[in-house]
Amino acid sequence: MPRPCSTMNRPLVPLDEIDAVARRFEVLGEPARLTLLNALQSSGEQAVGDLVEATGLRQSNVSKHLRTMADEGLLARRREGVHVYYALDDPTLGALCMLVSRRLREENDEHP
Repeated sequence: MPRPCSTMNRPLVPLDEIDAVARRFEVLGEPARLTLLNALQSSGEQAVGDLVEATGLRQSNVSKHLRTMADEGLLARRREGVHVYYALDDPTLGALCMLVSRRLREENDEHP
């Protein structure tokens, strides 16, 4: 049985933030993007080419996904000569991903 939430009277998402929160979850809902975030988490700032090598994804797809996540505010981007470097720039990403992963493991343990 689900535990009652201590904030039962408050909405999960304030009405004026629903579109922005939905957009954030949409951006995070792409497996290739989560793969890129994992690579950035484990190795820190990386150039596009390094991320292509680390993930095995195509350069055009990597660039597109990185640009989308940077535009959403999840990544910092800097240019050095012909190279573009990306790094995680949202301190909530780690906690959010860990919470979801933990919950999925719990569900799997409850219903094997």
